[in-house]
Amino acid sequence: MKRAVFLCAPLLLICVSLASAQESAFDGFLTRFDYETRADMKIDSKRLITLLAEKKAVLVDIRFPEETKAWKMGFGLFIPLNELPARFKELPKDKIIVTACPHKDRSAIAMAYLRTRGYDARYLTDGLTGLAENLRGDIAKEFMEDLGMARP
Repeated sequence: MKRAVFLCAPLLLICVSLASAQESAFDGFLTRFDYETRADMKIDSKRLITLLAEKKAVLVDIRFPEETKAWKMGFGLFIPLNELPARFKELPKDKIIVTACPHKDRSAIAMAYLRTRGYDARYLTDGLTGLAENLRGDIAKEFMEDLGMARP
């Protein structure tokens, strides 16, 4: 029994240290939060469309798998919010990461999480529904051509 406790103690200390570091990152984000951060953490779909076409941003759909089975965008990455802690390293650090869900509740959580991990992350203020509204008809065709995902 003493041997088990002796072996488990270092593991417990590592876990506590990791949890403390994660709390510290979010504490730091909140402590530095100001009006500039508030403005910088948001993006609307019209600006996102421009940044995606310029290859300066990546859209991350953070909805549940059932939601994306019902409908999804033909571009971007799909990482459900509850998988983000295990998969955030799949995201490029050299681009703006724009998190999105139909409205903005979950995407704001994802944005805050990614910012504590050192990403330039923003949430989509008009949500995926607003993005879909801004990508209809000829606009969708031109946008997909700009991304190289449709023939000109």
